[in-house]
Amino acid sequence: MDEDLIEQYRYFLKDSIRKKIDFSKTGQNTGIDIPAIEKPYQTDAVQIDLVKPGEWKNIAGIDLVTAIGNRESSRAYTKEPLTLEEISFLLWATQGVREKVVSGHAYRTVPSAGCRHAFETYLVALNVKGLNQGIYRYLPLSHKLLFEFSEDHLAGKIVDAVFRQPYPGNASVTFIWTAIPYRMEWRYHLAAHKVIAIDVGHVCQNLYLACEAIGAGTCAIAAYDQEALDRLFRIDGKDEFVIYLSSVGKV
Repeated sequence: MDEDLIEQYRYFLKDSIRKKIDFSKTGQNTGIDIPAIEKPYQTDAVQIDLVKPGEWKNIAGIDLVTAIGNRESSRAYTKEPLTLEEISFLLWATQGVREKVVSGHAYRTVPSAGCRHAFETYLVALNVKGLNQGIYRYLPLSHKLLFEFSEDHLAGKIVDAVFRQPYPGNASVTFIWTAIPYRMEWRYHLAAHKVIAIDVGHVCQNLYLACEAIGAGTCAIAAYDQEALDRLFRIDGKDEFVIYLSSVGKV
């Protein structure tokens, strides 16, 4: 192994970078406006109402000890579709807003460094009752789904983009998380990137536990063709890019 590269990549895992940053020059401390906590969209775009917390009728739930004890990666799924109520629950569990937005901060169901929440959640919906196949984006501030676009041969394209791992093509839905790094860089400059990687782990773990509550399984995927996935989701790969994904289906 290349020892210099090993040292460089290990350095990323440390917090030594914080000692080298002049935090007085961050966007936050130089008076630059706080970044938007939700990616903008056309107001006439198709939006789908989700079932709100407190209005779920068919989410039986599960005690936390059982959920943690049963948690595992599931790569095989039945043909039973997920319901829109179940999707609503999973989206709330992973990126839902718990409290009123104050001063550009949204308190959510997962922790985030500095409450910056650098992610957008997309769905590759293949087998969800009440949803046409296509790519959607979660709007956490209004708890709605935004229809982004349809794509021919979507199941095959998502499989191709994860180096032919088959389970996203057989899943009811695949959660795709993109990072908008400036949301975190605005506060932490070069110290932002390590905590972005930490934060996305919080999000995916909530998905694992929430899936246990609805009789579903999930499998996190960190091996993928970066450029192919960014193209598939029509994002620029610079100011927004895919960082993690996880397929979900009934088991």
